[in-house]
Amino acid sequence: MTAGLRDAVAARRLASGTRLPATRVLAADLKISRGVVVEAYQRLIDEGLATARTGAGTTVLHLADESAISSDRRTTLSKLQLPLPPSEGIDLSPGVPDLSAFPRAQWLRAEKAVLDGITAADLGYGDPGGTPKLRDELIGWLRRTRGVRADADDIIVVSGVAQALALLAQTLRASGVTAAAVEDPGSLGARDQMTHWGVRPEPVPVDDEGIQVDRITQEVAVLTPAHQFPTGVVLSPARRRALLEWGGLIVEDDYDAEHRYDRAPVAALQGSAPERVAYAGSVSKSLAPGMRLGWMIAPRRLQPALLQAKHDTDLGNPALPQLVLARLIASGDYERHLRMVRSRQRRRRDALLAGLRRHLPHARVTGVAAGLHLLIMLPAGTSDVALAERAAANGVRVQPLSWHRLEPGPPGLVLGYAANPPDRLAEAAQRLGEIVTPR
Repeated sequence: MTAGLRDAVAARRLASGTRLPATRVLAADLKISRGVVVEAYQRLIDEGLATARTGAGTTVLHLADESAISSDRRTTLSKLQLPLPPSEGIDLSPGVPDLSAFPRAQWLRAEKAVLDGITAADLGYGDPGGTPKLRDELIGWLRRTRGVRADADDIIVVSGVAQALALLAQTLRASGVTAAAVEDPGSLGARDQMTHWGVRPEPVPVDDEGIQVDRITQEVAVLTPAHQFPTGVVLSPARRRALLEWGGLIVEDDYDAEHRYDRAPVAALQGSAPERVAYAGSVSKSLAPGMRLGWMIAPRRLQPALLQAKHDTDLGNPALPQLVLARLIASGDYERHLRMVRSRQRRRRDALLAGLRRHLPHARVTGVAAGLHLLIMLPAGTSDVALAERAAANGVRVQPLSWHRLEPGPPGLVLGYAANPPDRLAEAAQRLGEIVTPR
């Protein structure tokens, strides 16, 4: 039943805004148990295809119409996506959070409280570095959860880590920096931002201890020390010490530190060297990337130029979402949401791992129990690109590790698990097993 409903939504036989029949009514019409209907509706909600509100029933959500995107723009937006069969595909693209878990009720409550108390001054252009209320709440939260050492005035509110990197690249390029060390394999998005603004990425190998610090030859290094993307390793204590002794500027992308499942995450590097680290984070993996809300704490010598670049770019982020996020943090709703999401994502990760152990018993999974993705390494000589293309043809979208490399290296597949419920992840593992180890 779930598959039939899912296909009807994907094919738009159930249009956006359609209110589904009451579970008792549909169960009676189909002569099946009401529990089957309840489970099917819940599955649609878990997959972000429907929403439910008390008194309003279950309603089909809007799906983006890909036909409305021009062919050129679609090509640009899908350069890291392989095509899937239209209604049966399972998308394991990394970096996509569980969008169905967005705390709608808490956000609405916080937004109402903000609107009830908002002043005319709150709605002006304001400080391009962000609203004081959000910066005050953020600094307390970041000190407590990430160990940062900074004041509220050191925070620049940005539209995500991508903008933080763009502002840093512009500022560094203006000061004469033309190249930066990047992890290899590492974030393609980070490399693209640096390249676009005139800072050439220079690859530095990553191993089981993180970036090989002794191979860094540039004066700036961009890295993900708490949970390296895409290998999932944590920068080892010895490498952290070596990096802090190295004399250059560290750009710390703390992209998913909220999602550690076996223990508390390691503290941010910024807390050990505030004048050497430009720290960036966002709510993209904790709330939703569409919120376009993030933060940057840079060494104070760089802040005037960064603030000017932010002002010149967009005059500052929208005030209302900043004030709502500040309210969520102050009320504790944000922390409660994170605890719920961590529990949910751990179950999904466990389901994918169990499926891989069963259907790909010889695959080696790297990294720690954290984040929204995992990496499986493949035998030497395997073409991970060809394998990913075969997987897509079989209804599972993954990313080959080679897409995230600048230099050749061992093959692998990067699998995101946050956006799918456990049964779909088990099914994806089975399909991958059929591709990687065909009978």
